[in-house]
Amino acid sequence: MLPRGIRNHNPLNIRRSKDLWKGMAEVQTDRAFVQFKSLEWGWRAAFYLLTRTYYHKYHLCTIRDIITRWAPPNENNTQAYIENVSRLTGIDPDDPLGDPSDSPARWMMVGTAMAIQENGTSSLDYFAMLRGWEMSRE
Repeated sequence: MLPRGIRNHNPLNIRRSKDLWKGMAEVQTDRAFVQFKSLEWGWRAAFYLLTRTYYHKYHLCTIRDIITRWAPPNENNTQAYIENVSRLTGIDPDDPLGDPSDSPARWMMVGTAMAIQENGTSSLDYFAMLRGWEMSRE
């Protein structure tokens, strides 16, 4: 069986809230996580959150800053999450990622590593990820 985040087309397991995301599935059957129409829409939401909300709004610019907010210690082993994303990307946890417009590859690597952490698999559709990145820039 596919991991929940992949079944929901939500690779970073974005929690349900009052937010109405572009590309949300018409019917939401998962009580905890948003379900999207396609993986591209899920990636779009993930990158929108990471780059527009976390980077531009909250000024979170390192793996440590991002993961500490994304996966707080009261719900996760935050330190292990940080270490895994850092190991997968080859980026030091405290190294600034740079502006998403200037360093898109670094942000895509972080998003992909987070999806691997969230879903326990590296068998992701990387073309859907790249299309989602493009959609998040609109």
